[in-house]
Amino acid sequence: MSEVASRCGFVAVIGRPNVGKSTLVNALLGIKLSITSRRAQTTRDRILGIKTRSDGQIVLLDTPGLHRSEGRALNRYMNRSATGALEGADLAVMVVEALKWTAEDDAVLAHLTRAGTPLLLVVNKVDLVADKARLLPYLSQLAGRAAFVSVVPLSARRERDADRLADVILAHLPEAAPIFPEDQYTDRSERFLCAEIVREKLIRLLGQEVPHRLAVEIETFEQRANDARIAARIWVESRGQKVIVIGRGGERLKRVGTEARRDIERLLGVHVHLDLWVKVRSGWSDDERFLGELGYRE
Repeated sequence: MSEVASRCGFVAVIGRPNVGKSTLVNALLGIKLSITSRRAQTTRDRILGIKTRSDGQIVLLDTPGLHRSEGRALNRYMNRSATGALEGADLAVMVVEALKWTAEDDAVLAHLTRAGTPLLLVVNKVDLVADKARLLPYLSQLAGRAAFVSVVPLSARRERDADRLADVILAHLPEAAPIFPEDQYTDRSERFLCAEIVREKLIRLLGQEVPHRLAVEIETFEQRANDARIAARIWVESRGQKVIVIGRGGERLKRVGTEARRDIERLLGVHVHLDLWVKVRSGWSDDERFLGELGYRE
């Protein structure tokens, strides 16, 4: 019996904000790589994740949500990061939310159609649809919007759905040998992942506005055989935001530190000493030079 040909390729996961792209990527990988929250624009960087199976390797590019507002430098950077993922991609996966097609989805689809990359449509959050009878006509309508190679309804929170999607993705990738070693799951540094963990905890504990006005910078990262010492600086744009992040008597910042340290210890596999402090820099999210210093580079 002949061996199954190995397939490998780059897959850009793209969609408007808050449709579940990062949750989907984490489900496909079987690990938590990208941070998640209910807030839009949680993902700011293009993050590479690698899923290796016996029949091939999927190189996933999780991207920030494409949005029409480009008022600040950070917003422009996120849009460039998302669209740049299409360069060299073998397949684009557009993620939308079940029964919720918006004008932003129209804009995303128009961009993807112009790019000309083979396009697979994922309709996420079908588990939240109470009346399942509404799904079939909705899926039929979506299928007519573009020449999708496939339309896959699923819930990113169900393991079997993620496995089924991986099968579909691999079928549309070229025959090729794996690009990355079998045990590698990302090209991002542990330093970057630790900063993202801290930012996730902040986003989940804060209100609507502050998360878009904060960034996390790892000041020191010292890892030894049995422990690690990490110091992180949290940047905000005003003294009022600093007060909110710290909380009464420092309780909110202490809680962020406790929850982040727990996740970082799981990531690194050692005891972690984590120091956090908050600094104010007015207008940092519209400062191209400072964004580059924080690592937001093309």
